[in-house]
Amino acid sequence: MSKNKEVNKAVLNYLNKQNRPYSAVDVFNNMHKEFGKTAVTKALDELAENGAIKKKMYGKQAVYVANQDQFPEVNDEDMKQMELNISALTNELKGLQNTVNQLDKEVRNLNSSLTTEEIQAQIQQLTKENSLLSEKLSKLKVGNVTVISKEEKDKVCEERRKYVKEWRKRKRMTNDILGAILEGYPKTKKQLFEDIGIETDEDYAVWLKSKY
Repeated sequence: MSKNKEVNKAVLNYLNKQNRPYSAVDVFNNMHKEFGKTAVTKALDELAENGAIKKKMYGKQAVYVANQDQFPEVNDEDMKQMELNISALTNELKGLQNTVNQLDKEVRNLNSSLTTEEIQAQIQQLTKENSLLSEKLSKLKVGNVTVISKEEKDKVCEERRKYVKEWRKRKRMTNDILGAILEGYPKTKKQLFEDIGIETDEDYAVWLKSKY
């Protein structure tokens, strides 16, 4: 078969199979540039001249389409059946697309997951860390370890002394104010506290030690 006939046959088969109007450029691109653009355009014109396909001009643009005379007429019943088939195939396609999307998601999840070697390495690391923490906990339980340094301990004690001193100061000031109120108050100290809603350290069993 000559090259010219080969191109004509391929172009004719493509148009009959697609049964849609195309320009020469569309046919050239849609056939994945299997043949040269000039050869495709020449084949389309030759096929149109011998009646194998139809050619219509829209201004300067030529459009080619399969000869519809070769296809059997379709009645209303056939059209309905074709529409049902299209609907069924469309639903099937949607189902397949959903399946593909789900599989793509699973593949992405698998790709982002740790490999067996990485999991084994992580287990070894966690096992080592667990062993070290268990050893440290055992030492803490028997008191065989220094939890904080002397400097840290002194700092905590100093802050505690400062806050206790302030606590004592404010408690003394409060007692002085309450004492002044009680001088002209007709009821007991306990009743005064209840009337104005004062809660004391003693109510919550909080006692200031003599030394800090």
